Amino acid sequence: MLALFVENLTKRYPGGAAPAVDAISFAVERGATVGLLGGNGAGKTTTIAMLLGLLIPTQGRIMALGHDMARDRFAALARMNFSSPYVALPHRLSVRENLTVYAHLYDVAHPARRIGELAEELDLADLLDRPAGQLSAGQKTRVALAKSLINRPELLLLDEPTASLDPDTGDIVRTWLERYRTESGCALLLASHNMAEVERLCDQVLMMKQGRIVDRGSPAELIARYGREDLEEVFLDIARNRVRDVA
Repeated sequence: MLALFVENLTKRYPGGAAPAVDAISFAVERGATVGLLGGNGAGKTTTIAMLLGLLIPTQGRIMALGHDMARDRFAALARMNFSSPYVALPHRLSVRENLTVYAHLYDVAHPARRIGELAEELDLADLLDRPAGQLSAGQKTRVALAKSLINRPELLLLDEPTASLDPDTGDIVRTWLERYRTESGCALLLASHNMAEVERLCDQVLMMKQGRIVDRGSPAELIARYGREDLEEVFLDIARNRVRDVA
């Protein structure tokens, strides 16, 4: 079954010479992780904003967890979540207070228990009573991930989930995401510039450039197709206009 189905999704901004997202189509199966890759300005952020209902598409269709996002997005959003270290939580609230607010927004049963579980799993226990504005970049990333998991989502959108984390903590987070996906059947859409992370986590990869999906496949398929050693070299090929006409 599909967790996410996107068809002919397009976004044009007023006065823009070209669409920010140009008629893209893709699907994410339940229990799968799909990478959304591209350089700055490729259209990843705009795509995620449309998937979350924060931007209205110019045209196209989004089906999330069986719900049409144009007609019934709140039913889907209750079962989804999103993480980005670049979206700040209220600075004056403590980590515990922030997570409690989100637990109530998602109508989480036993919020204190759920926060305790996440604090243990993501090593946040010593941070719970600290104001969010006093956290380091890496600590904020872990708190953002905890926020995104508060409602045990069935579809999780991740924007640079291990940004600012040291290698050891980043590995712990990736291992935790893999376990959560396996145990829950959650589908993940991952936007990342960490190519090793994408190779490890993703079943499929969508390569975006100038608002379009210009190539797709598993990490191994893309590496073989471009005759490269790893996905970072494939990314550079595409960024430098060496795109195979197979999308």
